[in-house]
Amino acid sequence: MSDQNQNRPIIIKKIIKKAGGHHGGSWKVAYADFVTALMAFFLLMWLVTALSQQQKKGVAQYVQSYKVGQGKGEGKGSGGKPSGPIDGKGEGIFDEKGISILEGEGIGAGGEGSGMSAESVQEMLLSNIQERLSELKDQILVSLSKGNVRIEIVDKDERSIFPSGSSEPSPETVKILREIAQSVTKLGNKVVIEGHTDATSYSTNRYTNWELSTDRASAARKILEDNGLNPDRIAMVAGYAATLPLIPENPNDPKNRRISITLLYNPATIPGR
Repeated sequence: MSDQNQNRPIIIKKIIKKAGGHHGGSWKVAYADFVTALMAFFLLMWLVTALSQQQKKGVAQYVQSYKVGQGKGEGKGSGGKPSGPIDGKGEGIFDEKGISILEGEGIGAGGEGSGMSAESVQEMLLSNIQERLSELKDQILVSLSKGNVRIEIVDKDERSIFPSGSSEPSPETVKILREIAQSVTKLGNKVVIEGHTDATSYSTNRYTNWELSTDRASAARKILEDNGLNPDRIAMVAGYAATLPLIPENPNDPKNRRISITLLYNPATIPGR
């Protein structure tokens, strides 16, 4: 009996535990991916809340025009405009015209030559005027002209931007020009400043509307420069007397007495040329 037990083979049973189920570790990887994605989502939401309305529009345009497979610095958005680095210094987001959208926050933000689109500058100027110059907003016109942004500071019967026959600006005019300078000081566009009068003429030929309109334009230039506008950005200062009325059907309309400030996006369309 003992010999039989000694000759009986020894069987060793190995139990191999398989990963998975409730005892595996794969769920931890999936959970980590979920937490990471959730954190990225909340970070994205936080960044979106920090953007201005115009910047959100720029991001939307960028996403809509993005093409899969475009390399860094080589991609093209809609219309073949670049969506890569700006001067090789970092990623940029451009509008449909290839103009940088996210170079700055609001008016006057970004560096020299930041390149906000004309539409963006117009929108931001209007918002800025409404917020800071609400009592004078009916004397400030902001429009797009031949692709440029044109700001008109116009006269009113009860509130003139310059006293009659004088090139000394009123306190309200100084306030408007100061705000405009601070708004556009960090943009890179060249600036054209014009003086305009109505058709009322002087009784003497020694000092005419030509001299008056030119002196008023120069006075506006000095105020803009004193409040931060780089003199190198001044492309032209000119007086046009009553030759370019804002209200052609009424040459003596007060709105024809005005200072025009043009931010050039198309230098070939300098006003008056």
